[in-house]
Amino acid sequence: MNVESALTTRIAFVMELARRLHQYGTAAPRLEDAINRVSRRLNLRCDIMSSPTSIIMSFADCALGEDALSQLTQVIRLSPGDIDLDLLCRVDEIADRVIDGSLDIQQGHQQLRAIRHGQSRLSDLHTVLCYGIASAAVAAILHTSVADIAVSAATGMLIGALAQLAQRRPRLAASLEALSALLATLIATVISFYLVPLSVKAVVLASVIVLLPGLTLTTAVRELSTQHLVSGVARLAGALAMLLKFAFGTLAANKLCLLLGLIPTGQPLPPVSSLVEWTALIAGCYAFAVLFKSARSDYLLVMFSAALGYGISYSGSVAFGAEFGVFIAGLSMGALSNLYAVIARRPGALVRVPGIILLVPGSVGFRSLSFMFERDIFLGIDTAFALMTLLVSLVAGLLFGDLLVAPRRSL
Repeated sequence: MNVESALTTRIAFVMELARRLHQYGTAAPRLEDAINRVSRRLNLRCDIMSSPTSIIMSFADCALGEDALSQLTQVIRLSPGDIDLDLLCRVDEIADRVIDGSLDIQQGHQQLRAIRHGQSRLSDLHTVLCYGIASAAVAAILHTSVADIAVSAATGMLIGALAQLAQRRPRLAASLEALSALLATLIATVISFYLVPLSVKAVVLASVIVLLPGLTLTTAVRELSTQHLVSGVARLAGALAMLLKFAFGTLAANKLCLLLGLIPTGQPLPPVSSLVEWTALIAGCYAFAVLFKSARSDYLLVMFSAALGYGISYSGSVAFGAEFGVFIAGLSMGALSNLYAVIARRPGALVRVPGIILLVPGSVGFRSLSFMFERDIFLGIDTAFALMTLLVSLVAGLLFGDLLVAPRRSL
């Protein structure tokens, strides 16, 4: 690495790196740590503040001394990032090569700008299918019947198609959560009334599970716990706004069904066997590997991480209760992700993110606000308290995991 490279060239590389890390779902603590480490290796001093919708960076050349004033300040306005494990790994590899000198800074900058995630129509159809698979898997894990699983899969694919369409239509994207909850509730209620009895609430929950901001809530609490207050509060507010839209969509659909006299009264069918549940878990892990946009070579790793996290949580919950089970799973996946990052020299997010996806309590938050919208205040508060307990347990587990195995890599 040539530390005599022009200041603007080094700054341009760091700015593009920050933009890409944010775009691919990196939380504020890890993004800021990664940028600070890269800046120091490029002989820069960078003061950075990351939030879900912006990044502010001030740069100074270390050659001018530690007391030198910042020579350039940049503000980047961004949309909240989405998890993309494949592109995150590619960005991390480029940064490593620039740091160790095997890649010129200008070439690294060009490679960062050239990164694209080309989605073909076939890929879009695959993603929509995986929405349905994830919904069916969650329905099975919730101990529902075959009919519930089938309806959840079909509705999940419909919502997946809406989500793909919303990526190109900003006005649809703003109302996606409310529209998805409304459609899921209407479809489940109508089928339960006319065709076959369903567990309507379980079907609705499973149908919208991919869109629920459970991972966002977990990231927000972790940012707050590490004193990244601006990012944590903003992310928490965004997650709560999404949950409110889900709850309103469900409420509106329930009121409409009530006006039309569509009130299911039949008893739901018997739940599927435990063998079906564990088979559905494997299918769900595959779906999340696709939805997290991991590289095909990483599918098995991502699937194993998701299954391992759920298995640890399930075993711990049976032995010690739900909260401690989630804590143990968070600790285990946090430590294992750091260990993987050190050994493989790749982002630990490949293990950490899928490892906690089935633990994040987005569904609990949805249920809490739904109860409150239905004016069942006491049950809503009780569920909200359960939400906070699970969030704190999971975040505490991840933090203790960092103590158990030090995160020697930022991502």
